[in-house]
Amino acid sequence: MDTKDPRQPRADARANRERLLEIATRAFAREGPGTSLKGIAKEAGVGIGTLYRHFPTREALIEAAHASELARVCDSAEELLRTTPADKALRVWLGRWVDYLTAKHGLAQALRATAVTDPDAVAFPGARALALDAVGRLLDAGVRDGVLRKGIKPLDVLVASNGAAMAALDPDQVNRLLDYLMDAFRARE
Repeated sequence: MDTKDPRQPRADARANRERLLEIATRAFAREGPGTSLKGIAKEAGVGIGTLYRHFPTREALIEAAHASELARVCDSAEELLRTTPADKALRVWLGRWVDYLTAKHGLAQALRATAVTDPDAVAFPGARALALDAVGRLLDAGVRDGVLRKGIKPLDVLVASNGAAMAALDPDQVNRLLDYLMDAFRARE
C-alpha cells in the first residue's frame, strides 16, 4: 500500500527547489536582476526546464528567493532561543539580519525590477510582520529572563540595526554599532 500523499512533491523535487532557491538568492544578491537563469539551473545541477517547473517566471524566482531568505533569517530566532541566552540570541540574530540586509542589495534591485514588470505585485507582503515577530520573540524572552529592558519596541530595534547596516563603513563598524545597541537594550541593575 502506497501511503505517500500525491499532493506532496517528491523528495528530489523538494531538494531541487531548495537548491535552486539557495543558488538564486546568492546569484541575485551578487549580480542583480540580470542574473542568468540558465546559470542558476546549471549551478544547481538541473535543467532549465526544472527551474521553470518550480518557478514559471523570473519574477516568481526572485520573489521566492527573497521570501525564502527572509524566512530563514526570521525563523532562526526560535533556534537561537533554544540554544543561547536571550540577550546573546538577539545579538546573533541582529548580525544575521544585517548580513541579510547587506546581501539583499542585489536581490532588492531584482525585486524592484519585478515591480516594473508588474507594478501591482507586492514581492513579499508579510516581510515586515515576519521580522517584527522574530525581534518581538527575542525581546520577550530577554525580558522574561531579566537580561533585556522592558519597553523596547521591535520596530525600533529593526530601524536601528537597519541604520547601522546602511551607514557603517565596514563590517567591523557594523559589529561595534550592534554591540552598542545591545548595551542600550540590556536590563539595568
